[in-house]
Order: sequence, then C-alpha cells, then structure tokens
Amino acid sequence: MSEESPTVTHPFLDLAPLGADRFAAIEDRVARLLSTEQDVVIMQGEALLPLEGAIRATAGPGTTALNVITGPYGQTFGDWLRDCGATVIDLAVPFHTAVTAEQIRQAFAERPEIDFVSLVHAEAATGNTNPVAAIGEVVRAHGALFYLDAVASIGAEPVLPDAWGVDLCVIGAQKAMGGPAGVSAVSVSERAWARMAANPRAPRRSYLSLLDWKERWIDGGRKALPHAPAQLEMLALEACVERIEATGPNAVMARHAAAAAATRAGAVALGGGLEPYVYEAGDAAPVATTLRTPSGVVAAELVARALESDPALPLAAGGGALAKEMIRVNHYGADATPGAVRASLAALGVALSEQGLTVDVEGALRAVERAWRR
Repeated sequence: MSEESPTVTHPFLDLAPLGADRFAAIEDRVARLLSTEQDVVIMQGEALLPLEGAIRATAGPGTTALNVITGPYGQTFGDWLRDCGATVIDLAVPFHTAVTAEQIRQAFAERPEIDFVSLVHAEAATGNTNPVAAIGEVVRAHGALFYLDAVASIGAEPVLPDAWGVDLCVIGAQKAMGGPAGVSAVSVSERAWARMAANPRAPRRSYLSLLDWKERWIDGGRKALPHAPAQLEMLALEACVERIEATGPNAVMARHAAAAAATRAGAVALGGGLEPYVYEAGDAAPVATTLRTPSGVVAAELVARALESDPALPLAAGGGALAKEMIRVNHYGADATPGAVRASLAALGVALSEQGLTVDVEGALRAVERAWRR
C-alpha cells in the first residue's frame, strides 16, 4: 500500500522557469539604472565573477595596466592582471584619501604605453570614493581601456559608464541596491568586446567567459539562455531594481549621502577619540563610513562589545591589519536610515565609555539629526 507524499509549499519553490524574455528584460532594467547603451551581461554569481572575468578577457602579455590601489580590491586586481601576464604599474594612495585625475595624468605622462586602467569607484572596505568622472576624461583622452568596480557605489552615488567613458563597469546588488549577493552584472563597450576578441587568452567555454555570453546570448538576439539561470537571485535582482525605480534613484542616493553625512557628524560629536578614517568629507564614500579608533583601543574588540547590545547593527571592524584601528558603519541598503545610524553610534558610545573614555552620546544623536535634515 503506497502513500502519497505530503505536499509542502513554499514561495521559493516550484516556480515557473525564468525564460529568456524575462532574463533580457531584467538586463534592460539594469542598463537603464546605469544610463548605458552598452551591452549589459548579468552573470550568475557574486561580483567577483565578472570582476575577474572582465580582467582575464581583456588583459594579457601585451597589456600595460595602470592599477589604482585605494583599498584591498585594487590589490586583488593587480594580482589578476599579473597572472594574465600583463605589465602592471601600481598607483597606490593612502587608504584615508582618494586618487586624483592629476595623478592618473602623471602616470600616463611617465608611462605612455599604458593601455588599461583598473579602478574601484567606492571602497566600502576603506570608506573612500574616487572621482571617476574626472578620471574618465583623462583615461579617454589617453585612449586606454577603462575598467571600473562599481559594486559598492551603485545605488549610493551616480554610476554612469557611458558619460564617464568606462569600458567595463561591474556592479553587484548586495550593498546600496539592497539586493542579493549571488548575481552581478557588467556593462561592456564595443572597444572592450573588440579587445576580448583579439585576446587569445580570453576565457572560452568557461564560467568566467564574457565572450561565451556574447556569442551564445547577445549575438543570438537574447532568445536562448546558455544555461539555467539562478532563478531566485534573478527575481531578487529584478525586485531591488524595481524598488529603486519606484523610489527614484536620486532619492535612494540622497538617503545614502544623508546617512554618510550623519554618521560622520555624529562620530565627531561623540568624541572618545573616535574620528573619521577618511580625512576629507569629499573623499568619503556614501555607501559606508569608516572610523578610526583612539590609541590603545582595538577596533575589533570595540565592535564586538557594541554588537552585544544588538547583533543586527551594521557595524564591522576593518579587514586584516585594519581590524586594529578601523570600524565600518555599513549604512547601505536597508540600513541607510537615521535609526541605524543613531543605534550604531549609541552602541559605540557605550562601548567606548566602558573603556574609560569620555563620550557624549546625546550630543552625537543631536548631530545625526542636524546632519540628516540638511
């Protein structure tokens, strides 16, 4: 005697397949978010997938790359470029600041053979943001291919690959867009496609391959997907883009800018030796604010104590060696709110006071309110 299996329903299960038309429509919405006429490829993995794939597709032994390092991801890009056989010129600036267009121009003057530039727009890990529009003018005048990591900046500040002359612009949804981490996208210029086609080392028949997507998806009119899509992640990406459209991109970016200004002002008013890690407000990213701890206070320990009151607070210590001196307030996505900023600073204030330091939590909260209203 057989028994029928009980039916278990769940909103994430037994969904109708995600077809090519829906997939293409989501790509088109991402393209509109970027204000780009370039091809947009949505890749089925976290943003490291297109970040690495784009470098390996366009760089090789004949490439001379200017790799700008304003945080840890710039260091990673340099490693990938060297692994591809490229000649790499690292332009490193202190993590508490941003690179300038003049520094890029000087690098071109010293090494005119540079034909590739890699840059991170906003470094959530270090809290700085780079002036891509001004840098793009310099790169375009020189004629180099321009590769941009805009994973942290998209949704928090303008990202305009066409206007800025960016040939490869990679985004992810997991930060300011408030979406999933398991899907990402890259806009690709005609120049970048041509560079890939001419590169014998560009990945083919590989999960890293952008050329496979072009030949099997774009060149076929986006009628047949090359493989089964990551359905839940694609639907989540569609939902977060839809939410940004409904709210208005400018309003979403304004909310992130307000969160950054309020966090910075509140941290200064809090005292206790806490201060902004990025010296100049103009160099600070709206996606996250980094703070330097006072001498003798270990950032990782301070954050751990602050999180005891509420583990959901958007607080983290810096990575690696920065765990000793840097705190990150990750006020992005759903946490770009006055409440998240207030709660984070209040928890840090309590943790600092327990270290015997004098803080003004009420003053910090008033500073947050004033800064947010501006």
